[in-house]
Amino acid sequence: MSDLLELAVVIPTFNEAANVPTLIARLDRALAGRVWEAIFVDDDSPDGTADAARAIGRLDRRVRVIQRIGRRGLSTACIEGMLATAAPCVAVIDGDMQHDETILPAMLDALQADPNLDLAIGSRFVEGGGTGEWDRDRVAKSAFATRLSRGVLKVDVSDPMSGFFLIRTDVARGVVPHLSGIGFKILLDILTTSARPLQYREFGYVFRVRTEGESKLDHVVAMEYLIALYDRRFGRVVPVRFAMFSAIGVLGVGVHMAVLSALFLGLSATFLSAEIMATLAAMTLNFFLNNALTYRDRRLKGARQLFDGWVSFCVVCSVGAVANVGIAAFLYDVREGGWAVSALVGVLVGAVWNYALSSRFVWGRY
Repeated sequence: MSDLLELAVVIPTFNEAANVPTLIARLDRALAGRVWEAIFVDDDSPDGTADAARAIGRLDRRVRVIQRIGRRGLSTACIEGMLATAAPCVAVIDGDMQHDETILPAMLDALQADPNLDLAIGSRFVEGGGTGEWDRDRVAKSAFATRLSRGVLKVDVSDPMSGFFLIRTDVARGVVPHLSGIGFKILLDILTTSARPLQYREFGYVFRVRTEGESKLDHVVAMEYLIALYDRRFGRVVPVRFAMFSAIGVLGVGVHMAVLSALFLGLSATFLSAEIMATLAAMTLNFFLNNALTYRDRRLKGARQLFDGWVSFCVVCSVGAVANVGIAAFLYDVREGGWAVSALVGVLVGAVWNYALSSRFVWGRY
């Protein structure tokens, strides 16, 4: 048997300490006779996932750890892991053991036997595959997301939402500079980003039930999926972060008007005090929504960071408001009319200002 490294298994993790020893034992059995390594890419899990992997790594040199500080996100974790190996092939598998590691040898054999094959994809929707014990609601949501991605992005893979695949490392390296890294479906990102159609083969597997830890599927993850679809389709025209920032800004305008109306018309407050409170309410909502959605991968945590971030955001947006009014007034005077166009240009300048400075001085400091 050759001692040359054949395969790296990248395992993105967050709070999966209890699963680490079991997963390594399963990989050891599944890949017996193969030369492989496991790379845990951990987003600084508070449950000590990185330490659990390192403890095994002291005894088993096939186990390595990348512990990311101040960065989160499944897609970017996969990217860092794929770039950290010298193996000619790299697999991505979840740390919750819901993927079937026993099909990894067949996936690797397929790529080694066919030099034209770029990808081997674990699929729940081909012969031999299934969703296991999922409830009807989750099956329906997954099917909808799959149809949406295949329709919007013209992807023909039966399971483009799969997080379980094996790819040639040189193919991964070639496409990585162009990936968005947004959301949790790195395979979809790879398939839609590649300059040429990737040759793939799908392997059926039955999705397992999680036995340890908690599911990471939540409403924010679903939102990230929609964001990823937008980015792949329209991101080159309007960057997804700016689009989200602007959409939240529009929502903030609605909140501003609602609070202003309630205080000024409903409670008979003075216009100035009502305007101040409405502005603070809108800025506060915008800050927390942007923190949770637009900048989720850099989101601020803890009372101190959140307070400092909120103050910085309010200062940035206050300056942006002044720029908005100033530009609009200047254009109105120069054009001698055209109030609507002047106002819209002012709003656009203010939005770009707020976005640029918020990215740098609010969510770029930590």
